Amino acid sequence: MTIEQIIEKINYLLVEEFEVNADKITPEANLKDTLELDSLDYIDMVVVLEHHFGFKVKPEDFLTIETIQDFYDYTARRIHSKELV
Repeated sequence: MTIEQIIEKINYLLVEEFEVNADKITPEANLKDTLELDSLDYIDMVVVLEHHFGFKVKPEDFLTIETIQDFYDYTARRIHSKELV
């Protein structure tokens, strides 16, 4: 999966699953503040990631994700490490 495909899928999921306005989804956007996600949304996001991308997410991994770009990068790293196994 390419980074472009990952970005497209994440953006789609943010709009469809979390009802985020697509105009707010920018690489520098802060997940919590800009996208108005609360702690329950983060839990839902972990479930959505695991379901749609096929890897397990450790809750502590998500603590380092602040921006949409961090989210893209984290997902890409996890997908590529899974593909190497």
